[in-house]
Amino acid sequence: MKTLVTITALLALAVPTAFAAPPATSPSPAQLCKAQRALMEPANFASVYAPANPKSAFGKCLAAKEHQITQNHTNAAKTCTAELGASPESRAAFNTHYGANENDKNAYGKCVAQKAKAQTVAQQLTTLKAAKQCKADRRANATAFGEMYGTKKNAFGKCVSAKSKKTQS
Repeated sequence: MKTLVTITALLALAVPTAFAAPPATSPSPAQLCKAQRALMEPANFASVYAPANPKSAFGKCLAAKEHQITQNHTNAAKTCTAELGASPESRAAFNTHYGANENDKNAYGKCVAQKAKAQTVAQQLTTLKAAKQCKADRRANATAFGEMYGTKKNAFGKCVSAKSKKTQS
């Protein structure tokens, strides 16, 4: 049930409704880490972020998510700059598509926020899906899981990392 609530909440942040505009900002690093910790359970969460020192897992998650969000904004800015184009026609179309005030001056900022948020939510959903798959794999066959990812504290983290990368490819 927790999984369903967590995923539903994240999707609500990612999918705009027909009646209301979504929040312009991405979920905060703390929101992302809390959602992961709730889904993964503390021991698994620690395995992903700090297998050697479980008490620092949340802080390591925060640092990783802050870096990820910064990268997403950088990448979104590059994408929006390319999409904006140089011709007056492409700029007008861009402003019409993203702008929301009377002179469309906020179009670039809205583009960056929208694209960065979408990327952040997609990455979070990928991680949560990978964690869910790893839990199921370990529960189904602990021996095979151990052979594949090892038996040390970081085994679950290795699984999540491998499955996340596989999904992103």
